[in-house]
Amino acid sequence: MTSETRPDEDGAVAPPGRRRPSSDRVALRGDLRAALPDATAAVVVTALVFALLWARMESGASDTVAVMPFMDDANTYWMYLLSQAFGWSGLLWAWGTVMLGLLLSGPRTARMPVSRQVMERWHRTTSLTTMALMFAHALMFAAELVRYETKVDWAERLWVGFADTFVPGWYDSGTGRIAIPLGQGALYLAIPLGLLFYVRHRIGANTWRRLHRFVIVVYVLSVWHTLLYGTNVWYGEWPRTVLWLLQLPVAALLLLRLLRPARRAEQLVSPSEGAARPGWWVRAAGRVVAGAVVIGLLIVVMSGRDGGRDRPTHPPATAPHSQETD
Repeated sequence: MTSETRPDEDGAVAPPGRRRPSSDRVALRGDLRAALPDATAAVVVTALVFALLWARMESGASDTVAVMPFMDDANTYWMYLLSQAFGWSGLLWAWGTVMLGLLLSGPRTARMPVSRQVMERWHRTTSLTTMALMFAHALMFAAELVRYETKVDWAERLWVGFADTFVPGWYDSGTGRIAIPLGQGALYLAIPLGLLFYVRHRIGANTWRRLHRFVIVVYVLSVWHTLLYGTNVWYGEWPRTVLWLLQLPVAALLLLRLLRPARRAEQLVSPSEGAARPGWWVRAAGRVVAGAVVIGLLIVVMSGRDGGRDRPTHPPATAPHSQETD
């Protein structure tokens, strides 16, 4: 026999005989409405990035064309450029929502320019926008593959475009054999992890918190996908350095969040003080890894050894039919 009272997430108990409201649906609808200005801004940024990529291709300064000279036609490859634009705005929004999440979950501070409730809403709405941008990035890439595969009929073109974009392990050309599954992993993790917030009362707050921590994995996969496959940061020049630099505040906030967690249960209490030994080792290892990442990022930026390729003096005149990069 179950009790008619059930504690809320903050510990309050609902009065007997009173049903709790279905807050997940209300919150999702409200956040979708609240995300409209954020999504509009994302569309504007995407349009600006698209215009920049188009102008660079028209002027002959495009790094994408330097990597794949056969793509030197913006009118033909506009869907590919739009996929790139969605990818860059998606990565920017992912950076923003991860930064907000780390600020919210880190040590409490009274110096925030806005209230905690406003920051939480921003975190949720930017997460929704990020998921939409990631999906649009993949969808436009698939559309470009469908347009590109002119040697087969429409049914096979649709299947090839879908499979190469959304089926892990299907894309088998060049660096895409690694980079495409990384991007797919980011997309397929982002959607459920982002939407779990709206069913947290069903799965439990503690379960939701444990699962939500894997959002950082989504971000790492997204950055890794970009470094491997983004032709605009293909070479070891300043755009790639800037991308590495942007990861420093993320890693620093993550380290701070681990060293000074807001929740007492996540503090690094020694086993002699009653903490479970496996949990202590996991938390300690997490802090060591985060510190190593910060040091590694500093070394990469200061040394200039960021994994970028050397720009060829004479780019290849042709390219195989299968696309090599994103």
